[in-house]
Amino acid sequence: MSTFLNSIQSVLVVVIIMILGYILRKTGWFADTFGANIAKFIKNIALPASIFVSVLQKLTRDKLISFSSYLIWGIISVIIGYIISYILVKVLKVRKGRRGVFINAIVNANTIFIGLPLNLALFGDNSMTYFLVYYIINTVSTWAFGVFLISNDDPTKENQPKEKHHINWKQVLPMPLVGFLVALVFLLTNIPVLKVPFVAQSLGYVGSLVTPLSLIYIGIVLADAGLKSIRFDRDTVVALLGRFVMSPVVMIILMIIAGHMVPDLPKLLSQTMIIQSATPMLAVLPILAADAHGDVKYATNIVTTSTVLFIVVIPILMTIIQYI
Repeated sequence: MSTFLNSIQSVLVVVIIMILGYILRKTGWFADTFGANIAKFIKNIALPASIFVSVLQKLTRDKLISFSSYLIWGIISVIIGYIISYILVKVLKVRKGRRGVFINAIVNANTIFIGLPLNLALFGDNSMTYFLVYYIINTVSTWAFGVFLISNDDPTKENQPKEKHHINWKQVLPMPLVGFLVALVFLLTNIPVLKVPFVAQSLGYVGSLVTPLSLIYIGIVLADAGLKSIRFDRDTVVALLGRFVMSPVVMIILMIIAGHMVPDLPKLLSQTMIIQSATPMLAVLPILAADAHGDVKYATNIVTTSTVLFIVVIPILMTIIQYI
């Protein structure tokens, strides 16, 4: 019971700051552009700084081999997720304009704005290294393949020849991932950049803004979306079950297998991967759907609904993983 209560308290920290953002947006404290400005600052400055510091503090050259070996489990879970969600699209006959969004909703998670602050609240700074494993896989999955599925589902191009998909490397390699790669260069070349006090403190202060600003941003998103607009149609319910039940179940099974194959597998890795697999859906889904002339209302609905429901899901999942 103590584990359940502790997880509830950690989630409450996340929820309270989200509510603060929601209330301040509703009362007119934040301008219409404030949410977009926060998101841009987090993705391009604060999160890269946070990742840069964490890599140099938590990783060593000796640990890099084990770090890279952890990626395979996340990759397998993503592949399984795509296969299951594709089958569901066919079985349920999800209509065109929703299919790409539906698949992305099940497979890809909101790692930046909810996944990271949630992980830090539940497991602390020591989990940052393992969070990066899931973040890298989720980012590449989203921007190298997930976006292609949404753009290829454009109902206005139904009778037109399909355009050749080109990978947008600026999206596959966003600034947080660039921050990770730059940190690896400093790590491998053994440049003691964090031993310079003003550099370490500056990066530390900027990086520490990620958690509160991310949660305030989610509160703003919920305020703009409107909680009254939430609907539970068939496609929404199945997508939610895929995100909050199927994805973590697949990850739990993989982590159990990994634990048998790798006896010294860190428990914090398993916990992080499982929790990240059950984080809400991508905040950018409505934007991607709009670009592809897809079902924007459906995309907005599942993002809003999953962001609200994760508050209930995480304490339950935290209790379950204690027995794994």
